[in-house]
Amino acid sequence: MTHDWLLVETLGAEPVVVAQGVQTENLVPVSAFLRRNPHLMAVQSAISETLRSGLGLSSITPKNGCVIRTEVVQMTDGRIHGVHVWVGAADIEPPERPLPGALVWDLTTGSATSTPQSLANSGRDPDRELTHGRSFAEDLPMRELNAGETEVLAMAIRPEPGQTLCSAWDVTDHRGEIITVGFAARALLESQDDGGERLICRAMNWRAEHAESAAAPDHLAQRILNGLAEPGVHRALIDLGTWKLLKWLDEPATFYDWRANEVHSDDSIQLARLIVEFAKGTATTVLRMRTTDGEWTPVHLTLNRVELEPGAVAGLVSVRLPTREELDVAQLTRAADR
Repeated sequence: MTHDWLLVETLGAEPVVVAQGVQTENLVPVSAFLRRNPHLMAVQSAISETLRSGLGLSSITPKNGCVIRTEVVQMTDGRIHGVHVWVGAADIEPPERPLPGALVWDLTTGSATSTPQSLANSGRDPDRELTHGRSFAEDLPMRELNAGETEVLAMAIRPEPGQTLCSAWDVTDHRGEIITVGFAARALLESQDDGGERLICRAMNWRAEHAESAAAPDHLAQRILNGLAEPGVHRALIDLGTWKLLKWLDEPATFYDWRANEVHSDDSIQLARLIVEFAKGTATTVLRMRTTDGEWTPVHLTLNRVELEPGAVAGLVSVRLPTREELDVAQLTRAADR
């Protein structure tokens, strides 16, 4: 075993390694990762004890006096997502730990809850971002398209208990710097206080780096998206089953409250027409959407389909302010002013 910290995800039937230092590992069982290591049983015992107590520990291995140190990665609801483990000689200090953060996506409601550390790891400013009441779209990198993101989006579109994901991608942080974020997630069916169940995706993230042997990323998809960008048009991916917004491909629209995503009740006919038209292909309409100050504003929508992965189809929606002619054709009632 090297003297790097091992990040172990503990939500499944067996603890699995998701990172060694800052290098991402693909959910390798601890028993396989350390199969030739004489400290395997001691490490497994330390992980179990850490999960039982909910606290990090420092213990001495009985045979050769090595130290095993652990730290917990815990969500705000108390659930432990993982354990950081280090093994080394008693007379040396462990290296600086890349601090993991815990986060939760409610795949039933499309909401996200983050810890300050998970926000910092993903390049957000934890002093300015909300940890609760976030939308799914706010936890994915806006504008940039990463190769591994399609797996995350597919998990949101066709969620199933037991799904797992471990990946790393480059993003631009809030200071404008390129960083690499490691990410591991698992979908779980969890009981709620009201007696029902929700599909919850529990995850950890950390500052990572790509392996030197990794192939250069293919930015073709991003270049295509950049080439299709139009001034005043804001494109996003949505879940066609729930109509919830998944990810912005351009700067988020500011002329309506996309987090609330509320359509005026008097525009039900236009919305129904959009759904019928979309069943045949591309669809367009003008709907009044709630603004952040509680008013209503007309928004022009164009809706297409895009296959993210086999069997995982999302909606590609383009929103902009309508022209005067489009407003006249839409014939929206004045009841929206109430």
